[in-house]
Amino acid sequence: MSEKEWWRSSVIYQIYPRSFADANGDGIGDLAGITSRLPKLKELGVDAIWLSPFMTSPQKDAGYDVANYCDVDPLFGALADFDTLESTAHGLGLKVIVDLVPNHCSSEHPWFVEALAAGEGSEERARFMFREGKGVNGELPPNNWESVFGGPAWTRTTNPDGTPGHWYLHLFDSSQPDFDWTNRWVRDRFLEILRFWLDRGVDGFRVDVAHGLSKAPGLPDFRRDEAYWNTPAEVRPDNPYFGHEGVHEIYREWHQLLEEYPGERILCAEAFVEPLTKMAKWVRSDEMQQAFNFPFLVTRWNGEQMRQVIKDSISAFHAVDAPSTWVLSNHDQIRHATRLALDPNAKTADRITGIGPLTEPKPDNALGLARGRAASAMMLALPGVTYMYQGEELGLPEAMDIPDDKRQDPTFFRTAGESYGRDGCRVPIPWEAEATNYGFGLAGEPWLPQPAVYRDFARDLQEGVPGSTLELYKAALAIRKDRALGDGILEWIEGTPENVLGFRNGDVTVFINYSQDDFVLPDGDIILDSADSSSGVLTPASAVWMV
Repeated sequence: MSEKEWWRSSVIYQIYPRSFADANGDGIGDLAGITSRLPKLKELGVDAIWLSPFMTSPQKDAGYDVANYCDVDPLFGALADFDTLESTAHGLGLKVIVDLVPNHCSSEHPWFVEALAAGEGSEERARFMFREGKGVNGELPPNNWESVFGGPAWTRTTNPDGTPGHWYLHLFDSSQPDFDWTNRWVRDRFLEILRFWLDRGVDGFRVDVAHGLSKAPGLPDFRRDEAYWNTPAEVRPDNPYFGHEGVHEIYREWHQLLEEYPGERILCAEAFVEPLTKMAKWVRSDEMQQAFNFPFLVTRWNGEQMRQVIKDSISAFHAVDAPSTWVLSNHDQIRHATRLALDPNAKTADRITGIGPLTEPKPDNALGLARGRAASAMMLALPGVTYMYQGEELGLPEAMDIPDDKRQDPTFFRTAGESYGRDGCRVPIPWEAEATNYGFGLAGEPWLPQPAVYRDFARDLQEGVPGSTLELYKAALAIRKDRALGDGILEWIEGTPENVLGFRNGDVTVFINYSQDDFVLPDGDIILDSADSSSGVLTPASAVWMV
């Protein structure tokens, strides 16, 4: 990976700070803990780290409700701790990307507190999406939009005299009011925020809800119901609050700002839009550099579907001269070592519903791990950018037995427990099998309980052990870098059996078996093996790299 345009072929490791490493023993991961473990990430072979939110927040949505964009939440440390983390990472040759949440802030942010105090029609309220309600006395919300977390996307305010007032929009929790990005004041404040972190030396930003900043004029009614999702993405009606065209002028302005800084500073979009040809708009040459590939992430265990989404991804992104991105797990999704064993038709296959103690049937852990290892091996051989989520290199399964009284995700509460939410992929990861909290922290009860099975996946039990998931990842990352697979070109191998995928990238040939039958491998030397194909047979749910 060259320094110039490093973002075209890099492997970026997502750190969820509260669950990575706890240095002060309060049960919550912190920046000092991350710093102490950075050498292990260098040893793993990644190129960059992405830090999920660590900015000042009341933590009603795990930091995605920001109350101060230019400081570190005391839960994680102080700005000095961030500076130490960044300098340590850079000293190890790792880039640093931070999470930025521009669609909304916390209801405790001074800007929103000021807006409530200033009253209807004020400049302060114009920074957010306040609207009059419908009905005789404004008792109905301005439109029928629903929160991503469940329930209405509008909350009514109360005037100083106790009478009901205007409503404000929150596409997520009621504690996360949406900004009005048609307001120049809002745009200027975020340019200042970008400069604050760029001046501290960050290498880029992962932009949360990058598809949500612009809303359609008039805020027309819209409902994403079953009929909407059953309509092909290419012909679905335009969503008035996600994927609206107005976002692009915002990111062009950001792009220009980043170009003022030396080096290759980047923007990565969390833009959950379909089809891929629409998502590619976020990574045109004058906007962002990367966009998460959600269609790839959510593809079930199906070879033909995976082949098609890879083809579509490369076609769509390369059409705008952007790299394809590949990701299998993150902090919002059921971990892929579990998800890939789920019945693809089951409701539990989606990220918000999640998996909990009463979910039936439970996925087969051994099958999930085998499929997860094979999928990871396939992903790491693809040209472009790869994102990894902490713990996937250990083969961690989803934590499925979190008690209700320990859950934290607002989705669980906004749906009255109907959806388990995302806590299962956010549980603190295990480092040492025999240490307190499996090495996550040497004191304090972790903020989410670690299942006993996590002991078996501890990093120290896998280090140097042939065939372990950790060593599989290390080997794949080393070969990927040595053979420049991230900068390569994919060529499909035709004539393989149904549900067996084969492709070449440079001098490496990759096969992954999605079928129920063994596949006899062609002649060649195996240099990476997710299972045991030494007999020349690729068994179901396995993958190999050959030369």
